[in-house]
Formats: sequence, C-alpha cells, structure tokens
Amino acid sequence: MQLPEVERFVPWSEYRRMALLAEDGGLDSLWVGDHLLYDLPDGTVRGPWECWSTLAALAALTSRVELSPLVASTSFHSPAMLAKQAATVDAISGGRLILSLGAGWNRREYEAFGFPYDHRVSRFAEAFTIIRTLVREGSIDFDGEYHQLHDCVLDPPARPDLPLLVGSSGPRMLEITMPHVDAWNIWFDDYDNDPGLLPDRLAAVDRAAEAAGRDPADITRTAALLVNLAGAPERHNSRNPVVGADAAVAALDALREAGIAHVQLVLDPITIETVELAASTVARFRQ
Repeated sequence: MQLPEVERFVPWSEYRRMALLAEDGGLDSLWVGDHLLYDLPDGTVRGPWECWSTLAALAALTSRVELSPLVASTSFHSPAMLAKQAATVDAISGGRLILSLGAGWNRREYEAFGFPYDHRVSRFAEAFTIIRTLVREGSIDFDGEYHQLHDCVLDPPARPDLPLLVGSSGPRMLEITMPHVDAWNIWFDDYDNDPGLLPDRLAAVDRAAEAAGRDPADITRTAALLVNLAGAPERHNSRNPVVGADAAVAALDALREAGIAHVQLVLDPITIETVELAASTVARFRQ
C-alpha cells in the first residue's frame, strides 16, 4: 500500500496508525512517495512528509513489511548520500528496503527547492551509476559532468543483495537501468489503471532486457493500482479508479495473470477505514 502523500494533510499520529494497521492486516509492503510540493487545482499548495525520514521511522516502527520509496528521485540528494540513506534505512529495518529510483518529473518542486531540472535523464544516468556501484561494490571514484566523487566509500556497507527497482517506462531510462535492476514499476496513470493495457508496456521492458543481454523473466514486474473502496475521492487527478472490493479483487487477479508480481495499492480516499478495507480485500484475493 502507498501511504498518504498530498490527498489531504495527515498528521504523523494517523500516518503511523495506518502503517501499523496495514502491517497487522497482512499487507506485504509500504511505499512512500518522494515528493516535496504540489500546486493543487483549487489553488492551494501542499507537500508530504519527507520521504527518507519517514522510511527510517517506519523501519523502526514495523517488523515485517517491506519498505520503499515510490520512487526516490535521484535529484533531491547527492547520489552518494542517497546510497548512504538507503543503506541506513535498510539496516534499521533489518533488511526490508527496496531501493526504488527514478528521475523525477514535477518541475514545480525542483524550482521551489532549488534543484536543477535540466538534463534530468543524463543526471539520472550518472546518479544511478554512483548509487548502484556504492550499493553493490562499496566504493567508487567518479568524474562525470554533474557529479565528482573521489575515493568515496559506503561504510557501513549496504546489504549486497539490496534490490534495485526503476520506476520509468521511457526508452532511454530502460536502456540505462535494465542491465542492472532487479525490478521495474509502472504507475497507474501510465497504463490507465487498466490491466488489459499492460501487455504493450511489458513488451517494452522485455525488449530492453533482451537488448541488455538479460532474461526478461529475471526482472520482477510491479504496478500501482488506484482503488476506491469507500467514500468520495480525494485525489484531484484520479482517473479510471477500480471501484469497490469486488472489482479490486478482479483487478488484482488480472494483474497477476498479466505477470505483475507485486502491486502497490493507491487508495482513494485513504483513511483508517479504507486501510482496513484494503487489508480485508487483499485477504479475499488470497483466498
């Protein structure tokens, strides 16, 4: 389940309760958006809690669920620092982190917080090289156009098998990441929240994996699914949500049939009640 982002202000006490309810209710993982600021259609400005601080707190609060950003923008931290944050959160959690990475997209937050927006994919390519090398090998020297590191050592080291996930369907991003990642993710808008539209997207991943000399079956496929289980939607840009528990069970089954191994439920609205409904819906699907 993805925890709340900017649907509404959610105090930490409620956020914490949602996370523990999800874990106690049998969900497998908790995902946290890595964003800083949004301009909403009604003219208001809203931002979520900071992603890595939140993940560290969740790592200490929970005991079983996997944890991950959905996905971490490589633009918001120096890449070596992001690798350090990931190794720390993974250690706090006892080895439950999935390191999910992307290039970011929301220009508003880049400009507001002073991060460069130009050449995002080229910047990502350098950051990705640094992060994966530090995580997998523990040290790096790097002299790039955007980043320079000299005798950088990640210590304490990251777990060697810390899984890497990329959240992007762009051809260049797939070319950069497919030789190295363990998993791939698609956001619900990118397949119109319709499992029937996934085959074309999955075929592009297969082609990129084969071009990288890899067996496509070695890359885990994951997908976000927008679900409305109760009440009026809170997301201003929601489109084509799966409505109701019966439809959610059917959609989960369709995603499984399409080859999706891990689903991030995006609940709209997200409340204590709908988190409980999500847990019961997942239990129905498993049965």
